[in-house]
Amino acid sequence: MDNGVLCGETFTPYPTLRERSARTASALAELGIGAGDTVAVLMRNDVPFLEAAYGASLIGAVPVPINWHGRQAEVRYILDDAHARLLVAHADLLHGIRDALPERLPVRAVPTPAHIADRYGVPDELRAPGAEDVEWSAWIESFEPRTAPPTAPPWGMLYTSGTTGRPKGVLRQPTDLNDPAAVRAMAALHAAIGMEPGARTIISGPMYHTAPFTYAVGMPAQGAFVVLQPRFDAEELLALIERHRITHLYLVPTMFVRLLQLPAQTRNAYDLSSLVKVMHAAAPCPPSVKRAMIEWWGPILHEYYGGTESAAVVACDSEEWLAHPGTVGRPVDGATVRIYGEDGTVLAPGQVGDIYVRLNGLPDFTYQGQPEARVEIGRDGLVTCGDVGYLDEDGYLYLCDRKRDMVISGGVNIYPVEIEACLTRLVGVKDCAVFGVPDAEYGESLAAAIELLPGAELTEDQVRAHVRRHLAGFKVPKLVVFHESLPREDSGKIFKRLLREPYWAGRERRI
Repeated sequence: MDNGVLCGETFTPYPTLRERSARTASALAELGIGAGDTVAVLMRNDVPFLEAAYGASLIGAVPVPINWHGRQAEVRYILDDAHARLLVAHADLLHGIRDALPERLPVRAVPTPAHIADRYGVPDELRAPGAEDVEWSAWIESFEPRTAPPTAPPWGMLYTSGTTGRPKGVLRQPTDLNDPAAVRAMAALHAAIGMEPGARTIISGPMYHTAPFTYAVGMPAQGAFVVLQPRFDAEELLALIERHRITHLYLVPTMFVRLLQLPAQTRNAYDLSSLVKVMHAAAPCPPSVKRAMIEWWGPILHEYYGGTESAAVVACDSEEWLAHPGTVGRPVDGATVRIYGEDGTVLAPGQVGDIYVRLNGLPDFTYQGQPEARVEIGRDGLVTCGDVGYLDEDGYLYLCDRKRDMVISGGVNIYPVEIEACLTRLVGVKDCAVFGVPDAEYGESLAAAIELLPGAELTEDQVRAHVRRHLAGFKVPKLVVFHESLPREDSGKIFKRLLREPYWAGRERRI
C-alpha cells in the first residue's frame, strides 16, 4: 500500500480520495455553500473527515473540526459561533447531540466504522444513521465530481482548546500559491513540523486538534502514506510502526509517557528502525521523559513551538536540545521572535518577558466574531500565544510559563512551570499542576495538585521539603492536594481551570 490513507482495514488511494472530495464539492455547492461558508465536522479519525475538508476547500468553504468530546451545549456553541452551513457527523455522535442542533441546519451522517465503534464501545444500534438522516456516501455519490483548479490544503477554522474560557475560532486567510512569501512560509512550516514528500505517517491524535488536522490534510499533498489510528494506544502504535515501516510521527508528551510505561519486553519486541523523524509539541515535555525517548528511539526527536494562531515558528532537533536542555528551539527560516517587557520594550537575552512571534508570509488570521481579541494579542506585527520566556545568547527560546498561569503572591511573579518541573523529579510523582489560590495576606498563594504513580506514597511535608531543597522558599506550595488522576483534555494538556475554579468560586476576582 502506498500513496493513500489506511483507516482500519480500508485503504483509500489518493485518486479515489480526490474524486470523492470533488463529488463532495459538487454536493456542497448544491446546498448553496460557497466561498467563506463553513462546514462543521464532528468525527473521529476517518476518511470522510478528509473528504469533507477537501471538498469544502475546493469551493472556498472552510472546514470546522469540532471536539467530539464536547457536551451538547459546547457543540451548539461552536455551530452557532461558526455560522455552520452543514454538519457532517459520525452517526453515534449525532445521536448524542441531535436535540441541541440548530433548526434548519442540514446534517449528513457517516456510519460509524466497526473498528472505531469497537475502540470507543459504541453499541451496534448507534452506528447507523437514523431514519431521518441523509447518509454521507450515498449523498456525495449522487453528484458528479466538480472540476476546479488545485488549491492549497485547507487551513480550516480550528477552535482553541478553551482550557481557560470559551473556545475561539481561528480563521486564517487562504494561502495564495502565487505569492512567493507565502510559498516560503509554507515551506518553512512544513520543514518545522516534519511534513516531507514520501513520508509514511500515523495520525494518532484527534483531527480536531491543529497538528493532527494539519498532518491529516497536508500529508496527502506530499504523497505520503497515512494511517488513521482511531484512538491512541501505545503498543498498537509500535505495531503499526513496524507493520507499515512508518518514517514520520507527530506525538504529544503524554503519548511519550504512555509509551515509556510499557514493559521493557513489549518495548523491545518491535522493529522501529524505519523511524526518521518524530515531532512533538502541544504541551511541555519533561526533560526526563524526552531524554528517555531519545535513549530509546535515538536522536530523531524534533520539537517545535507555536500555536493555532502562530503556526510553528521555533524548532530544534535532538542534538540542539541535548546541547541546550529545556529549549524549544530557534526561529525557523523567516520567523521573528521577540521578548517584550511589561513596559513594551524589547528585552535583552536572558531576560524573561512576553513571547511574541511571526512567520513572515504566513496568511493572517482573525478570531471568528471577535476582531477585538485579535487586536489584543498583537504587537508590532507579531502575535503572542500567551507564553512567558526568554531567548539565550545563541537565540534559543526557553518557555517559563503561560502568562495566564503566572501567580502573583505578595507582588512577586511566580511561574508555576518551574515548580512543576521540580515536582516531576520527585520520586513517586506521575504528573502535577501548580496554580494560584486566594490568600488573604498575599493575594495569591501556591497550590500543587499531584497525581502519584501507582503504588507510590508521599506526604504533603515530603513534597514541600523537596521543593524547598531545590527552589526559593517563596516557590514552595502552601497547599498540596493529591489526586487519583488530573483532569486532562486528550492533547495531554491539564485543565488547570478545572483545578483552580473551586477555590475562586463566588469571588469577585480570579487572580
